[in-house]
Amino acid sequence: MDEETRYEAVASRDARFDGAFFFAVETTGIYCRPSCPAVTPKRKNVRFYPTAAAAQGNGFRACRRCRPDAVPGSAEWNVRADVVGRAMRMIGDGVVDREGVPGLAGRLGYSTRQVQRQLTAELGAGPVALARAQRAHTARTLLQTTVLPVTEIAFAAGFASVRQFNDTIRQIYARTPSGLRAESHRGAGRAAPAPSDAGIPLRLAYRGAYAARDMFDLLAHEAVPFVEEVIGEPGARTYRRTLRLPHGPGIVSVDERLPAGAAARSGWLEARIHLTDLRDLTTAVGRLRRLLDLDADPYAVDERLGADPLLGPLVAARPGLRAPGTADPEEYALRVHTGPAEARRLVAAYGEPVDRPCGALTRLFPAPAALVDDPVAGPLATALAEGTVRLDSGAGREEAERALLTVPGVTARTAALIRMRGLGDPDVAPHGEPDDAAWRPWRSYAVRHLRTVSMAV
Repeated sequence: MDEETRYEAVASRDARFDGAFFFAVETTGIYCRPSCPAVTPKRKNVRFYPTAAAAQGNGFRACRRCRPDAVPGSAEWNVRADVVGRAMRMIGDGVVDREGVPGLAGRLGYSTRQVQRQLTAELGAGPVALARAQRAHTARTLLQTTVLPVTEIAFAAGFASVRQFNDTIRQIYARTPSGLRAESHRGAGRAAPAPSDAGIPLRLAYRGAYAARDMFDLLAHEAVPFVEEVIGEPGARTYRRTLRLPHGPGIVSVDERLPAGAAARSGWLEARIHLTDLRDLTTAVGRLRRLLDLDADPYAVDERLGADPLLGPLVAARPGLRAPGTADPEEYALRVHTGPAEARRLVAAYGEPVDRPCGALTRLFPAPAALVDDPVAGPLATALAEGTVRLDSGAGREEAERALLTVPGVTARTAALIRMRGLGDPDVAPHGEPDDAAWRPWRSYAVRHLRTVSMAV
């Protein structure tokens, strides 16, 4: 998109581009999402930025009306397999907060200077600024949805000090942390913040239509007992699962019910997250978003696949159908490699009990290191535990698939499925599935449409 096209999107308040770019107004010092309901500014006063971090780095504050930091992530990072796309996925998973820029660069196989240069040149912000914007959003979420002390929130969000936290919140939101918390709960109809033991309530935003029923049908079909479950009736179900996180286990839940009138437009899913350590909030949210494919661009997907003679009727019947990922790539790899029955056996035999079970959710799926001696899962578990196969958020997709094919027992179809779901590649047609070059770069979604029809039959 050129800047004039972007301005047209802003003038029409087009929510399709929320998260794809941001605009800032020089006369107000505020940056917004394209669908902001405020009066459209004059073109001469508008500047465009690829990320919220870039707008913040140029001195602009977040709009109080449209909350630009709460938009879905850009679908571009799911499509791209280059260093910038991989870096963005890893930053979203909290790698910079846990390991710093050197850790990010090491995982990418580049020097810190190269990573800084490439991200700044393309996104207008380096890895520290991008992580800082993410920390600020996490802090705002905790301030507005929990009653945790401000000091505890500062460190939970990943800030190195309370002073750094205070300065960042003032710069981005033009309020103190206490003021931001107080303002968010004024007026009728505002939900009261939750106590820490009730979990963190969240709204997980998505763009365009969202075929929630089909997503929850798949989650229910694939659920492994003790690790995950889907409860309730269709249309009002809740998906819950345990999650292995860097600082301790967590339990996440998300509701199927969409907001009123959201069938064909952007909306959100209600979720709740219970964590052992609040520092894992950003990581948990990112993994839940990848599982549910919430950062997809259904407009682009449906436009391409809807023009196909075979897929057109399927797209019309299920607008906004998503290609789900996974909350844990290594877990998914072991599950798809061994099969559903073996996955249940692995959980029963090796699953790690959680300290605070929640109903039927009592175990974590076993880590690869616990399965190296298992006669079925052992070879792949060993490759994952030793790092011969890497499936983290920044792994190279082609390299990972090649490495998977060297593992005894891993077939080409299994490797492709792991690439599609475990690594979130939107353009994979596993061996044996229909394939058409006209479906690129959305072949994973084409496969999903065809499979959904088969499940319905």
